[in-house]
Amino acid sequence: MKNLLKIEELAEALLALVVFAHLPYAWWVLPAAFLLPDLSALGYLAGPQVGAACYNLAHHKAVAVAVGLAGLALGQPVLQLAGTVLFFHSAFDRLLGYGLKYASSFQDTHLGRIGRGVAA
Repeated sequence: MKNLLKIEELAEALLALVVFAHLPYAWWVLPAAFLLPDLSALGYLAGPQVGAACYNLAHHKAVAVAVGLAGLALGQPVLQLAGTVLFFHSAFDRLLGYGLKYASSFQDTHLGRIGRGVAA
């Protein structure tokens, strides 16, 4: 099952690349913007509940799709870019095993515990 989920995440990341290819941006923009969703982890400075909420909002694929579709509907390529980057980043994170966060700890994700001391 784990490999099947990883294949699904890889397919979603590739879909995001196809969408990006149709946007009016140079290819260097995607890697340049790739880590921007991780700035949401700054919410952890206000505590684990706020941090998890901020992180999950920026890494939820439905939010990414909504932002991208809003950009499409409004004719705003920058929103399309934001949605595509969010979607690509989230799929890539999940491919690596990083999931949405629980409020208990940054290491507690919906895909399991991450970090040092966790058995592979």
